[in-house]
Amino acid sequence: MIDMSKVVHASGNTFEEEVLKSNLPVFVDFWAEWCGPCKAIGPILEELAEEFYGKIKIVKINVDKDQQLASQFTVQAIPSLLIFKEGKEIDRMVGAADKEKYIIKLNGIIN
Repeated sequence: MIDMSKVVHASGNTFEEEVLKSNLPVFVDFWAEWCGPCKAIGPILEELAEEFYGKIKIVKINVDKDQQLASQFTVQAIPSLLIFKEGKEIDRMVGAADKEKYIIKLNGIIN
């Protein structure tokens, strides 16, 4: 059983605390309810949050509710997955990918 609470739903009000000030690298998913590919990768991100718990934080930002954040980070297509380490964006992936691609990317950050 996957613990859904391991995926953090952040907003403009909590972004700094959850992402920029995080002690862990953060995989941020910019998504929207109406986005099919976003919904498709949702369960994958939940699994990754479980598998990488304590090593990487998974955070979701709804672009419809936080357009300012999406604009600030130049998110032009969703899903966009941005990787932050020590408060700075170090990488990004645009579009849905399979779990293996995400695992490779995340392992590269923690190793």
